[in-house]
Amino acid sequence: MIKNHYNKTAHSLKRLEVIVEAAVLSGSDVHDRESDKSTPDPVFDPKGKTAAILVNGFNGLGLHTLFSVFRLFGNSYKNYVFVEIGSIDAGNFKGADEIDHLGSFVRNETSKYMDYMKAHGYYSEAYYSIGTDVVDEVNKLVPAITEKFPDIVFFGGQLVFSKESLMDRWLHNYTVFAIQRNLYVYGIPFVILPIKV
Repeated sequence: MIKNHYNKTAHSLKRLEVIVEAAVLSGSDVHDRESDKSTPDPVFDPKGKTAAILVNGFNGLGLHTLFSVFRLFGNSYKNYVFVEIGSIDAGNFKGADEIDHLGSFVRNETSKYMDYMKAHGYYSEAYYSIGTDVVDEVNKLVPAITEKFPDIVFFGGQLVFSKESLMDRWLHNYTVFAIQRNLYVYGIPFVILPIKV
């Protein structure tokens, strides 16, 4: 029953994946910009506002969260930071090679966000970690991120089911809410954006 539920959720999330191909091909969800090869690479603005976005791959959920930041806040943010945690579990803990592969995968996924933002004229960086507890790993990364980007707001997407059941509430552990609570303790703003599936 649990496996069936996760399979149905995965099928629902595939509808979000359409945005990945569209975003890569057109980039129309981020501000329209003239593509000019002579434009220099974006540079870090230490006084600029920074949006830090929690992602779990270059996928529909992450892109919906990114595009929601643009829709809600326009051009307010000059710097973008993408934070991803490679979660080690029984499925991928089969030896050092698998952990190395997971690390390479996470680096590759966050670099896609950085390339995407650079192509649209925004400075971006990526921070990532590998571990068994996503919340703990995010907590370890936050001090380095906030030191470099003091004027920062964190963002995370949360799946919202049109007809939420008890099983949805039980199986989807709301990691983003736990991270939000931890950051609030340190006075760091964290905005949760709903992603409807």
